[in-house]
Amino acid sequence: MRKFFTLFLFSLMGSVLAQTPPNKAHENAIKEINQKEKMYGAMAKQIWNYAEVGYQEVKSSALLQQELQKEGFKVQAGVADIPTAFVATFGEGKPVIGILGEFDALPGLSQDSIPVKKAIGGIAGHACGHHLFGVASMASAIAVKNWLVQSGHKGTIRFYGTPAEEGGAGKIYMVREGLFNDVDVVLHWHPGDGNSANSSSSLANKSAKFRFHGISAHAAGAPDRGRSALDGVEVMNYAVNMMREHVPSASRIHYVITNGGKAPNVVPDFAEVYYTIRHPSRQYVVSIWERVQKAAQGAALATGTTVDEEVISGVHELLPNEVLSQVMHRNLKTVGGVKYTPEEVKFAEQISTSQGMGIREIMSAAEVDPLATEGGGGGSTDVGDVSWNVPTVGLRTATWVPGTPAHSWQAVAAGGMSIGRKGMMVAAKTLAMTAIDLFQNEKTIADAKAEFEKRRGADFKYNALIGNRKPALNYRD
Repeated sequence: MRKFFTLFLFSLMGSVLAQTPPNKAHENAIKEINQKEKMYGAMAKQIWNYAEVGYQEVKSSALLQQELQKEGFKVQAGVADIPTAFVATFGEGKPVIGILGEFDALPGLSQDSIPVKKAIGGIAGHACGHHLFGVASMASAIAVKNWLVQSGHKGTIRFYGTPAEEGGAGKIYMVREGLFNDVDVVLHWHPGDGNSANSSSSLANKSAKFRFHGISAHAAGAPDRGRSALDGVEVMNYAVNMMREHVPSASRIHYVITNGGKAPNVVPDFAEVYYTIRHPSRQYVVSIWERVQKAAQGAALATGTTVDEEVISGVHELLPNEVLSQVMHRNLKTVGGVKYTPEEVKFAEQISTSQGMGIREIMSAAEVDPLATEGGGGGSTDVGDVSWNVPTVGLRTATWVPGTPAHSWQAVAAGGMSIGRKGMMVAAKTLAMTAIDLFQNEKTIADAKAEFEKRRGADFKYNALIGNRKPALNYRD
């Protein structure tokens, strides 16, 4: 079966490999993006300063919408019952190429754009580089729009403003609303510490808040009259930690206690724990989740409390598409990686000595990794749900110093200075070139769709892991 699938992909890729870049359309797109580099860099820094968490990205979303409207896109705001989600469209007819843009920050990671740890007094920080993500995607959509106008080529370019990727799974609600139903291909990217356009997967996940309810009492004077909600949380956590030995080794289980009571001399009548379960396959996520739910129910029974559950998020693993990855990889190779100035090298050398950094050659930021078609990352993304509904392809660029872990203060720091902006420009150019290639080659789209259908399987039916819940707009409160 594996051999047959490899031969199938090889035959599909013939049209992709036969293309001979670069072309004039590519050159014009790169030139236009370069001319606007300062403006795009300023917009990214503005969103970096806003550092708005999921579903609260009011200023960030508005900034992107305003620029797209100015460029002639028709903007539909507040889609899928999410105030900060929007769709911006230009052109008409087929093909329809979608580009995803994110802009949410992570709580608790305020950091200056310097190579030492120093908070700047904010409540959040762009430790996953989504300020760069949204702006680069917008820049590419605008460049493609201008190419459509100048060339007279038919087709539609569509930018999706997608909030709350970090745990809020905004794209799932947009998928569920049918906003991708007429799209032929979706493009995306993500900040990172290297440059690649691999055809690989990610981890599916599901998360929820478990809320325990007990009876308050004086912890010393009348402890027998109390039933501790915190005891319920702790018994649940202990039970789940015992489970770790008996789940598939690729699984990941994370939790934080978000409310454990207010004073030690009061038996807490309310406590809350926030869980996330991950695995490369959503089927395993679902089965592990059922065991976590039983642990919660058992903990409540053991401690004389009650428990309820609110599902916050749940995402599919990414569905790879090698046909599209070939196109994206070729364009990334043409653009090239990120070359540091002497000042940036100095920044990189200093930040590389900080705790938590990995060991990786600094100058590897200028390289493009070979195309890989196996494996997957350690993170999760709601792009996964998009990829099971539309052929989807993405890339990563070196917006951070090589060796930087995502969700770290080091990522915030590099993302707020020139290193981050340079990686953003690599992404914008690669996305624009790839979209133009797809508009120019209908066979590539057809081949990508054929691979997509084969990977999904004839019996696939999309079911969101979040069920029927409405967007968790207050999940960061």
